[in-house]
Amino acid sequence: MAYPPPPPSQHTGVNVGMSGLSASGPSGVSSAMTAADGRTRFSNDELAIVLSYFDIGIIEAIQEFPRGSRKAPKLLIRAEKGLFLLKRRARGKDDPFKVAFCHQLQLYLASKQFPLPHLIGTRNDNNSMLQWRHNIYELFEYIKGISYDNSLEATGDSGKTLALFHKLLADFQPEYEPAMGSYHASRSVAVSFERIPQALHKNDPEGERASKQQIIDLANFIKTSYNEAAMKVNEMGLPDWPMQIVHSDWHPGNMLFRGPKVVAVIDYDAARIQQRITDIANGSLQFSIIGGGDDPAQWPDHLDEARYKRFLRTYDSVPNCVLSRAELRTIPWLMIEALIAESVIPIAQTGQFARMEGLSFLLMVERKVRWLQEHAQRLSEILDS
Repeated sequence: MAYPPPPPSQHTGVNVGMSGLSASGPSGVSSAMTAADGRTRFSNDELAIVLSYFDIGIIEAIQEFPRGSRKAPKLLIRAEKGLFLLKRRARGKDDPFKVAFCHQLQLYLASKQFPLPHLIGTRNDNNSMLQWRHNIYELFEYIKGISYDNSLEATGDSGKTLALFHKLLADFQPEYEPAMGSYHASRSVAVSFERIPQALHKNDPEGERASKQQIIDLANFIKTSYNEAAMKVNEMGLPDWPMQIVHSDWHPGNMLFRGPKVVAVIDYDAARIQQRITDIANGSLQFSIIGGGDDPAQWPDHLDEARYKRFLRTYDSVPNCVLSRAELRTIPWLMIEALIAESVIPIAQTGQFARMEGLSFLLMVERKVRWLQEHAQRLSEILDS
């Protein structure tokens, strides 16, 4: 269940200074225990020290919360004052100024009653982050919810919630500098293309699944499709459109539902300055793509057009969030860019996508890209039907 937010004073502290812990704690306290499953965990001493700086009452139970990055340990804590989630940020995600931007964004949204887990301030200085021994800790209220059920109703509420997110942040001026860049015309994606053939060949050195030339042809098609989509989007005017804070990772896994309603949006680490349509196109893809199973060869080429249409219609229904025809024309091409970007970066690094073999996954991406290319005009006009 969701717990009411703490008093306003607990939601005002964004501070990149130390939270009174730099000189406390016994020497030799470890905060980097790693278990056999590869997940880092809190040490007992570390946990005792960190929790002492939060006013959550008597602690009744603590259990691991093994979600997300293995390098960012999380604990579910049942205490006298409610349920909480404690997180230690992973290395590389712990720049205090970037965390401060992320927190300022969340605190602002919380003040506007946007659905998200509220940050819990530290006991003495109401700081939204706790810094100790070069680590950053965050404590959130814990909100219970269910996963996305693929229904039109849940899809619609996700689109509506994204519109509310954009509407609330349209004029938001953060104190800390946000990141820029996105999956659109990304240099990281461009670098990944060059590594794809070698990464795939490593997993199939004998060429049993595909010849070297077939792999090169596949990589070239995906690279060409990405570059052509980016060029089309730029020609449609995207670089000249206004920019604002976007979520940049709007997908079902970052939402909790109660029935068809979104009760919490999580993970603001990717938030940045971009044109809002990059968020909308990625959300359209994420909430309409059809996958299923561990064999990408069995995934269909097409997307779920009913869900695609519902996501965009509910976004468009929010006052002051109406989509322009120019924006709508870019969506299929931005979806192509988002699909390719999300796929090629991990495959270029490991030859795999999650637990799926990279070649099979890219062949599926190729089919879906071809379908999007063939149906781009109809998809851009879907709100007129």
